[in-house]
Amino acid sequence: MITWNKFLPVTLGILISGITAGYAQAAKPLMTTEQIDPQFRTLVSKTAKAKILADGFMWSEGPVWIERHNMFLFSDVKKNVIYKWTKEKGKEIYLSPSGYTGKISRGGELGSNGLGVNLKGQLVICQDGDRAVSIMDAPLDKPKAKFIKLAVSYQGKKFDSPNDLAFLNNGDIYFTDPPYGLEKNVNDPLKETKYQGVYKISANGKITLLTDTLTRPNGIAFFPGGKTVLISNSDQGKANWYAYDLDRNGLFTHGRIFYSANSATKTATGMPDGMKIDKKGNVFASGPGGLWIFNRTGKLLGKMIFNDVVSNCSFSADEKTLYLTSNHRVLKVDLR
Repeated sequence: MITWNKFLPVTLGILISGITAGYAQAAKPLMTTEQIDPQFRTLVSKTAKAKILADGFMWSEGPVWIERHNMFLFSDVKKNVIYKWTKEKGKEIYLSPSGYTGKISRGGELGSNGLGVNLKGQLVICQDGDRAVSIMDAPLDKPKAKFIKLAVSYQGKKFDSPNDLAFLNNGDIYFTDPPYGLEKNVNDPLKETKYQGVYKISANGKITLLTDTLTRPNGIAFFPGGKTVLISNSDQGKANWYAYDLDRNGLFTHGRIFYSANSATKTATGMPDGMKIDKKGNVFASGPGGLWIFNRTGKLLGKMIFNDVVSNCSFSADEKTLYLTSNHRVLKVDLR
């Protein structure tokens, strides 16, 4: 027989503690801003506010705004689904399955991750579960789970889990390949490479390894002009953004640390992750505590601080609105 009275104080203590924590979380503002340089206010106004567009996701990622169809697409990496949000209908399932088309049941980050639109107006998908970069073989407004594989391996070895991608005007696609989509990460028996890579898919289909020196390559974006690329590294102790110049063949040269967030990871949650660069070369990059904003020389202008982890972001066509993926939800911020 259990005597519940002796457990009551402990039970009530846990209950009260949980309720208090819940209230504390709810009491935190959805977003605040921190100006470090006056230029920050030309990008994010003092009155900028965040709005939750939808929630209930397991891990949201890969945001992309499709201006032609007035829709916001994003991945739920763990649910193997791409969602669509529109002002008229809110959230809807857009594509399922999105990243893993195998028959064997598996866990982990198996769905789609980074999304983008190529020069032909096709949806390009980083597929964690299928370990591939693929094109959806269907129009954007009539999605189907039918895929054309652009890249599945390099020199006979499968990729780990393509994560994010960026495009050049000549049709080349650059993508990162960390181990996050493997169920056991770097210790997964299915891992075939001894490194984490960043790769290029040339317009003619050739795949080139650009660097194998980053421990957890993640977000990737080009500066205007396409001559310099920025890559985030989501690794404790090496939480940096790296910049590389491109030579005449589109290969990496002059690699360097653009900015380091190592010290910030000790006091705030999150790592350098997804990012976007605006038409003037300003960087909006997810990092510890929220979104970090830099100018193109690597000067930190300010931060947008959120009450939950931010994984990635995407601009509207006029760059006045920012769409963000943030853990179990997606957000919208009118910047100015």
